[in-house]
Amino acid sequence: MTQKAFQDYYTEDFSHCYGCGRLNEHGLQIKSFWDGDESVAKFLPSENHIAIPGYVYGGLIASLIDCHCVGTASAATYKAEGRSMDTEPALRFVTASLKVDYLAPTPLGVELEIRAKVSEVTKKKVIIEAKVIADNKTCAKGYVVSVPMPKSMGTK
Repeated sequence: MTQKAFQDYYTEDFSHCYGCGRLNEHGLQIKSFWDGDESVAKFLPSENHIAIPGYVYGGLIASLIDCHCVGTASAATYKAEGRSMDTEPALRFVTASLKVDYLAPTPLGVELEIRAKVSEVTKKKVIIEAKVIADNKTCAKGYVVSVPMPKSMGTK
């Protein structure tokens, strides 16, 4: 049996995101999963994700942290409520705050691992700390505050 990614539970209405939307053919289409108490996603940057020759563009790193953590916020809230991710009402989150610290240049041509830990889950927000790892070296750390998606952002 194959484990479904957090993003696989998103309805088509919410699957267009550049970072994690499975319906965005030009997007990153990241997939996040539980690995014990942490969530993990893996991504192999292409030559299109270049900053300078040999290194990944910092905006990509921020996007990976952002989308992985928002997916983790959803999954963590379902878990805190004792619900499966395929139950209604759907829990969707958006980013209220994103802070990224770049610790080392991130090499191109290496699979990146994004790991996150949830530090707080409340009705109003989920706080998550993440790191991006390349070749067993932490290249960036992120701090994300996710909030429930406002009803005004629903489908159009």
